[in-house]
Amino acid sequence: MSNKTVPDPRRLMARPGPRAALVSLAVGVLAAGAALTFASSANAATTLGASAAERGGRYFGAAVAANKLSDSVYTTVLNREFNQITPENEMKIDATEPQQNQFTFTNADRIVNHATSRGWKVRGHTLAWHSQQPGWMQNMSGSALRSAMLNHVTRVATYYRGKIDSWDVVNEAFADGNGGARRDSNLQRTGNDWIEAAFRAADAADPTAKLCYNDYNTDNWTWDKTQAVYRMVQDFKSRGVPIDCVGLQSHFNSGSPYPSNYRTTLSSFAALGVDVQITELDIEGSGTTQANTYRNVVNDCLAVARCTGITVWGVRDCDSWRSGGTPLLFDCNGNKKAAYDATLSALNNGVTPTNPPTTPPTGNPTNPPTTGPPTNPPTQGPGGCSATVSLNSWNGGFVATVRVTAGSSGTNGWSVGMTLPSGASVTNAWSANRSGNSGAVTFTNVSYNGRIAAGQSTEFGFQGTGSGSGMSPTCSAS
Repeated sequence: MSNKTVPDPRRLMARPGPRAALVSLAVGVLAAGAALTFASSANAATTLGASAAERGGRYFGAAVAANKLSDSVYTTVLNREFNQITPENEMKIDATEPQQNQFTFTNADRIVNHATSRGWKVRGHTLAWHSQQPGWMQNMSGSALRSAMLNHVTRVATYYRGKIDSWDVVNEAFADGNGGARRDSNLQRTGNDWIEAAFRAADAADPTAKLCYNDYNTDNWTWDKTQAVYRMVQDFKSRGVPIDCVGLQSHFNSGSPYPSNYRTTLSSFAALGVDVQITELDIEGSGTTQANTYRNVVNDCLAVARCTGITVWGVRDCDSWRSGGTPLLFDCNGNKKAAYDATLSALNNGVTPTNPPTTPPTGNPTNPPTTGPPTNPPTQGPGGCSATVSLNSWNGGFVATVRVTAGSSGTNGWSVGMTLPSGASVTNAWSANRSGNSGAVTFTNVSYNGRIAAGQSTEFGFQGTGSGSGMSPTCSAS
């Protein structure tokens, strides 16, 4: 998920043997032009996961936070409705390797165990990403960073071998606009082959898991970024680089609406011989408009044989990183919304999938709407640390990423304070403890990121409703 990003029919064609055998089977099925149809159930399924499973073994999943598993309303909805899980933050790099070569899996294990005990599939999210890196990795470069990245991929994928159905091996490696260029990041600067290297390392560590590339703003077929990801997957398939699936995050709102060519995007990626999944779906809005968009997304997925599942990014509206936009299927009390009814109806009614085109349509690539994240200058606070904040904003909400940098003596702990603008409130935070939700809010380090060497940095983030513009953080260290 962008700073802020799932029985699992990614196994629509189960892989009993090597990855190459699965691809050969899939291509054979497509070449034969086999039409897949789904028998209607005499009694329509009454939950999302059960209905998706009846549609060719697909899944309908949710992103889950470990600390929400103690919330009975949350778990009642989760356990009843879904059949797949994606950890929200607990498998990201800062959470699993907070200090170099010191790995911790406690929170991620809690989510994995919750899923596997119920026979659900788990999507690993994510092995290699430019964001939410621990401080020690943020300050690395070149061959040292490349080695550290590959070690992280290998160690984490090996630890979960046999428990993860599919991995988001690499997340968000392409820039918005810019003709489909790669994102400028410390990982990209280690060499243009870093994505391929990460996929090969993941394949060696966990050869039975499906390996996916995941990104946002890749929903519209005409966008530069979509075309760039398509070309990368096409290249990987032609050279035998192990890639099995592509994830579309699909965060839809008025600034980035559901595109009319969404089904074209899904079918075009599928034509390359990979599965496609909708990995972080949320649709801002309410009532009939929101319900219809959810229905359209489900129908588009069902129409493409290799669209093997959908994951919504959160369970209830108040669990969402965009809670102000009420983008999910359940309200904060766990009640079903009109969007839920439309989604379940679409799943139960089903559609007959069609084979993807062998040659995808062409067009004039354009760029998605973007709002550049403004960065405030660092503010030096007492105790030898400084903090900067950058924003990813939309109408009614924002995600803030805060970087804490130690002064000349390093830190054993830190505290960052900032005053939110009038009307703004914090809905969620990661990699920090927080005190307060509005007005003056204080964030302090968690157990794994308080110790920062002199001149080095760590990051935390939070989500909010309203506007986050104008925040000026102050930092103190111990």
